[in-house]
Amino acid sequence: MEINISNSFILLKSYCESENFKGWDPYDGMNSKVFQALPLKHWDLARLAWIQGFKRSPINFRKLLLVPKEHNTKGLALFLLGYCRLYKLAENGNEDFGTKDQILQRINELSELLLGLRSKGYSGSAWGYNFDWQARRLFLFKKYTPTVVATCFCVEALLEAYEITKNETVLKETVTAADFVVKDLSRTKHGSGIIFSYSVLDGNNTVINASLLGAKILSYSYKYTKNQTHADLAKQAVMAACDLQSEDGSWIYGLLPVQSWIDSFHTGYNLDAIQAYQNNTGDLSFQDNINKGFDYYIKNFFETDGTPKYYHNKTYPIDIHCPAQLFVTLSKLNRFYENKKLAEKVMDWSVANMQDKKGYFYYQLKKGISSKISYMRWSNAFMFHAMSCYVKENQTNS
Repeated sequence: MEINISNSFILLKSYCESENFKGWDPYDGMNSKVFQALPLKHWDLARLAWIQGFKRSPINFRKLLLVPKEHNTKGLALFLLGYCRLYKLAENGNEDFGTKDQILQRINELSELLLGLRSKGYSGSAWGYNFDWQARRLFLFKKYTPTVVATCFCVEALLEAYEITKNETVLKETVTAADFVVKDLSRTKHGSGIIFSYSVLDGNNTVINASLLGAKILSYSYKYTKNQTHADLAKQAVMAACDLQSEDGSWIYGLLPVQSWIDSFHTGYNLDAIQAYQNNTGDLSFQDNINKGFDYYIKNFFETDGTPKYYHNKTYPIDIHCPAQLFVTLSKLNRFYENKKLAEKVMDWSVANMQDKKGYFYYQLKKGISSKISYMRWSNAFMFHAMSCYVKENQTNS
């Protein structure tokens, strides 16, 4: 059966808009009103077990245990990125996904919503998630504790929106996120560079993609403010990440022994961030690292029939992020045309195997019982952004 990707995307778009971009998340278990009424909420092991139970269960207990559907900042940012691409399509005469005015209204609404959801009390604009989250036994991330990951996605989305709307307030408020990175995140020296922390909580300066997202934020600041200090710090973070790249082009997830895996979508994050640094600063010092990393990425994480793999040496679980990030990475690195056949196979596979007839996408496929729960940030927003890249690149390269 031939798959019409435009129809699939329209179905996803209609679903997300009907839900007003609110939904559940793999990690939102502690938003349960039932759990919050129990004394177990004060025990770190209970919090961790509760969250992991929700995340791993193929059955969705959220409605039963009173977990509300809410907006997630990273999810909203991904939707905003998608609408920015749809606006460009409409500008070029493709109004299959809405008129310019309709899409512009969405862009303004999502931008305003994101700015209103900033975490308070930090040196610059910063964003966190809409749930408490227990990170193993190390930290309890309270709701809206800002992280470099959520902040970076919001920064990129708002700045792309600014390029369309020319709303100076959006630009002014967004670029202050660089101050959050410089003043509120810790950083650790590593080799010839530095590694930024994942969040404002100390002791988590080990995640390579998170540090690169900090560099990405700083590179955007340089693009708009020409603050050389921000560009220099960004380069140091990219240098450390490239020092940590293996000879074959791969990256492990992080520096702790429990973070030594090599996976698909975080590799894509790394490539995207280094490319953004180069685009925003004009410093092309790391092109060899990008080329080497991309070759590893494209050769190790996708089967010839379009099946995406989670790890370099293992397919399952197939997480929706694995196929979705491919289309973002190909677009950001300007590699879509040369990999168009693979992109088509992966997109066809994703729609055939991971999209529900209602329009939403599944979380993970496993060898056993799969998790086909609709998660607004993790699944639907990510695929919304990915599909917007796919349709835009297809139009550009047709």
